[in-house]
Amino acid sequence: MVQPSRLMAKDLFVSFGKTPVLKELFVTIPDGQLTVIVGPNACGKSTLLRSLARLQSVHKGQVILDGKAIHAQNSRSVARRLAILPQMPTAPEGLSVRDLVTRGRTPHQSALRQWSKADAHAVDQALELTGMTHNASRPLNALSGGQRQRAWIAMALAQETDILLLDEPTTYLDLPHQIELLTLVQRLNRETGHTVAMVLHDINLASRFADHIIALKDGRVRRSGTPAEVITETTMDQVFALPCSVIADPVHGTPHVIPS
Repeated sequence: MVQPSRLMAKDLFVSFGKTPVLKELFVTIPDGQLTVIVGPNACGKSTLLRSLARLQSVHKGQVILDGKAIHAQNSRSVARRLAILPQMPTAPEGLSVRDLVTRGRTPHQSALRQWSKADAHAVDQALELTGMTHNASRPLNALSGGQRQRAWIAMALAQETDILLLDEPTTYLDLPHQIELLTLVQRLNRETGHTVAMVLHDINLASRFADHIIALKDGRVRRSGTPAEVITETTMDQVFALPCSVIADPVHGTPHVIPS
């Protein structure tokens, strides 16, 4: 018997004022895979990710985490199973990388449970996994954009959740740093088994790195599946209004979009 995915949305409806953003949306995030959410601007990508993380109020439907409505669950319990890195996160001036990553342990702290060896180990491991150990004492504002994103991902990893949501993690990074960061995320998924869902704008990078792609348009899922199933000339036209050719990437074999 196939077990249902740990994270999904059912009949989700979200609006900002009188403007609907997500409309009766059904989404499943496959366990242990790297999922990328794509779509044109203002189609609801970030709103979907925030809704999955319980950061966004929903007007109808529900997000299900481990078989239960996420809004009915204890916040600390959710934070021990699901971490989200929002767009362009900010931190206090002068905060060091290690201090930032340490904040990922907050869901594991309480009046009865203070800092422990397990917390220190989680922070050290997160720094090591992201290649940030040698930068641990440096202030965030002294790092490059790519290094800062690695530090934020390390904070999310220190939270020790099985599910990681990333909202446009490559924003403002040049192409080499985008590929470096996505390679890191893919490696984390492969080596640690994290379920990852992230929003990306670059279709070819989504195709290259994703196991599963969800294509949104006007607040609804228009197509979901493997890159080969989603990244087609028909889907590009229907979702992005983009006439194009889709060929096999000569290096990676994944679908590659060439605009007409």
